[in-house]
Amino acid sequence: QVQLVESGGGLVQAGGSLRLSCGNSRRSVSFTIMGWFRQAPGKDREFVAAFSWSGSTYYADSVKGRFTISGDNAKTTVYLQMNNLRPEDTAVYYCAAARGFIGTMQSRYEYPYWGQGTQVTVSS
Repeated sequence: QVQLVESGGGLVQAGGSLRLSCGNSRRSVSFTIMGWFRQAPGKDREFVAAFSWSGSTYYADSVKGRFTISGDNAKTTVYLQMNNLRPEDTAVYYCAAARGFIGTMQSRYEYPYWGQGTQVTVSS
């Protein structure tokens, strides 16, 4: 089921920036929408942002104005530019994808494909 590969996680000071990337490892499969979720220790996996090549983007209220999601022209890679990072952004970030969607796709159960996750740690 896992066919997405994330990169770009790491350690950064509060106020700094990171850029996450997620690529489709199976070239024979194309996706309509790809998104990012995150999970902190002891908490549920929560929606962060989603990008659709049909022209829609969605953001969680907690990251609006700070994070920007985008996709490449080949429709195989999605990026998450994270600016003004805060300690509360610390979590494992997961890339997710679907071949079709209805609504805003903010539930993890709407995404059949997932990556292994990449750790983002923001220090005070």
